[in-house]
Amino acid sequence: MTDGRDQRVYREASALWIALYGDPPPARMDGLALLEAITANLPEMEYNRRRSPHLRPANITGDGAR
Repeated sequence: MTDGRDQRVYREASALWIALYGDPPPARMDGLALLEAITANLPEMEYNRRRSPHLRPANITGDGAR
């Protein structure tokens, strides 16, 4: 963890780990490894950007824009 980005990712992942499990994260895991451990057992879900509640219809282009 030498740059600021890696440190921020680690801090956020650590906070998420603590919120989920109530314990400090395992030693010697960087932020990306923590996120992988947290998300490894989540079910895969389909993502359709055109159906996002945060996307206005005017922002959609292409075949699905109608």
